[in-house]
Amino acid sequence: MSKNNSRRQFLINTGIVALGSSLLPKSSQGSTQSSCNKTTLDYYGEGPFYSQNAPFLTDNKLALSTEEGSKLIISGRVRNLDCTQVIPNTVIDIWHANDKGAYDNSGFNLRGKTKTNSQGFYTFETIKPGKYLNGNQYRPSHIHFKISPPNFPTVTTQLYFEGDTDIPQDAAAKITSGTFDATHRIIKLTKNSNGVYEGTWDIIIDGEGIVNAKDLHLNQGMIYEVSPNPFKKKLCIKYGVFKDAEVELFVFDSTGKTIATLNKVQLKKEKYQADWKPKKNLPNGIYFVALKVNGIQVHYLKVVKQ
Repeated sequence: MSKNNSRRQFLINTGIVALGSSLLPKSSQGSTQSSCNKTTLDYYGEGPFYSQNAPFLTDNKLALSTEEGSKLIISGRVRNLDCTQVIPNTVIDIWHANDKGAYDNSGFNLRGKTKTNSQGFYTFETIKPGKYLNGNQYRPSHIHFKISPPNFPTVTTQLYFEGDTDIPQDAAAKITSGTFDATHRIIKLTKNSNGVYEGTWDIIIDGEGIVNAKDLHLNQGMIYEVSPNPFKKKLCIKYGVFKDAEVELFVFDSTGKTIATLNKVQLKKEKYQADWKPKKNLPNGIYFVALKVNGIQVHYLKVVKQ
């Protein structure tokens, strides 16, 4: 084995050991998008079914486990208008119809609020909304949002899904330019290994961000793969470093709390692999594996523990 290969293997092995010992619990794709498009208002606004004072979500769950319908997870980051920063503490008020296209207008079923964490992330679990007649035309499946960054105006809009056959006829979802352009509010859904739909939607609004969020993975480093995902007892993390640098891997939960960390290590530009074995008492749920290069977070991937 060559000297370089020996050193690389040593770094990989020590990374595995460190992840196994120092990534200790204290209690979809990745972080970037190809363009920075301001989140637009929806033509229909909040609509007639909005209810004030919805409660904050518990464990990121908008739908009860008994709710009928196809399970759906939506997650993303809230960013400022030039996408250079993320906006923590943004309140996101969410509501939508049930599987049969009906809204709960007397209570708060499929209604609730969440808040972006310290790194600008949000996530919630629900079911895919059903459709209902609007005149003689069905509205496409959609989710309502009222997005309120600290000390800035609220954005009221709706989210749609690729492949919905009712989008081309819908007065709001078919708009492709101007104030109510819905183009970047129609997202792709994929099914994970458990048959649950997942979608990623980054929200771009006016607000004061505090954490740098440029697409640094393009020339700094990135996480190529985390597997298996979902995971139970062990997670394999494959990542690359694009220049000699001080590198750190860490894991945080959906609230932004760091639950596991890897001691900083100086690495040469190369591909690496590390295994993480969390303690048995780590709760099931959504987590994020992140990569720091020279102290700056450059990339992350979402994982699910079950």
